[in-house]
Amino acid sequence: MTHSDTDVIVIGLGPGGGEVASGLLAGGLDVVGVERELVGGECPYWGCIPSKMLVRAADALAEARRVPMLAGDAHVQADLAPVARRIREQATDDWDDAVAVARFEKAGGRFLRGSARVEDRARVRVGDEIVYARVGVVVATGARPVRPPIPGLDAAGYWTNREAIAAQGAPSSLLVLGGGAIGLELAQAFARFGTSVTVVEGADRVLPAEEPDASAVVAEALRADGVQVCTGRRAVSVATTDGQTETTLDDGTVLGTEKLLVAVGRRPDARGLGLEHYGLEGPAVPVDSRMRAAPGLWAVGDVTGGGAFTHLAVHQARIAVADILGREPVEAADAPLPRVTFVDPEVGSVGLTEAAARAAGLRVLVGCAPVAASARGFVHGPGTAGLVKLVVDAGRGLLVGATAVGPAGGEVIGMLALAVHARIPIRTLRSMILAYPTFHRGVLDAFAALEQE
Repeated sequence: MTHSDTDVIVIGLGPGGGEVASGLLAGGLDVVGVERELVGGECPYWGCIPSKMLVRAADALAEARRVPMLAGDAHVQADLAPVARRIREQATDDWDDAVAVARFEKAGGRFLRGSARVEDRARVRVGDEIVYARVGVVVATGARPVRPPIPGLDAAGYWTNREAIAAQGAPSSLLVLGGGAIGLELAQAFARFGTSVTVVEGADRVLPAEEPDASAVVAEALRADGVQVCTGRRAVSVATTDGQTETTLDDGTVLGTEKLLVAVGRRPDARGLGLEHYGLEGPAVPVDSRMRAAPGLWAVGDVTGGGAFTHLAVHQARIAVADILGREPVEAADAPLPRVTFVDPEVGSVGLTEAAARAAGLRVLVGCAPVAASARGFVHGPGTAGLVKLVVDAGRGLLVGATAVGPAGGEVIGMLALAVHARIPIRTLRSMILAYPTFHRGVLDAFAALEQE
């Protein structure tokens, strides 16, 4: 057993933990970083980056299939191999983090590979080494896919997003349990590569956290890609028969597919860390506005339970770094959280949905306009399904929520996220001059609809 000390121990070197470590190193502190899997975390190896590479490739297939409606003729032969090779070689280094580890060490950090366990406040064990933290400990262990308690699931075997991203070829058929962002992005992508896909969602609509208008547009787009969408259904058992995975739903339907993808959510992952020494039980680590979980303990990212988004983890990391270094945080912990589901059409959203705003007791005005009715939507033609929806607090004259669904929904939401974050009055937003013809100019159509309320 060896003993050492440092200023700060960072447990988990994903986007949040990595940002904390680099910020503290730049601030002159000694840092020990601990990672049991790959330095960089879920995002660069199995999440944000490789999944969007897959989506990009699938979207290219869809656009090529629209050529006969726009520009002549095209023959498309789908092949997953090129994007699988791009993910393996360009994004993940074949799931090797040697470059990331070297970058961390070059910045001055000391790296330990293994599972960390707190043995007492400020004392952490990693394998045969015990490290004492003079300043404190930062937990950034992320989240894990939820494994639903379905009889036969483990015996039959299933994919999570990791196996789907690492696939070298498209399966002939795929059942996706879960109609959230991860499930739908992968469902649509594989469908465009020729897989027969069925999505089963327990709620009464896909993307249940988004506006119902957005759910309806996306469900129709999925069906247009050949995806069978089953909502209000749940899997009750799974078995393997003749090389196929057979999933039985609660209405008695039996679906046989080559692969089963479970994408029913992610859960904070702090159990087994020994945080009971700080009076915490887990699995999530609750924090205050400065990311403090207890004296000498901070937490950032998915493990806090605030949302599984890389941009949120980095935002929280900057707050934690400022607090540890004794600086005043620039970022506000409660800033509105934008999010994007990278299906086609993209779904970008920020702030409150209409239902949430009404539940909060606000006097709500809603403006909604279809993308296809805008000038850019008309020019774009095929593939232009979508809408812009604005949720306004009429009492204060402020935009409190927005949704942009369309070919550039994730980009259009940027200006609306700024408006919600900065509390820009509606009268000011209406006075803007927006370039023509652009997708973001469709926001003016939503303003016009708002005036008719």
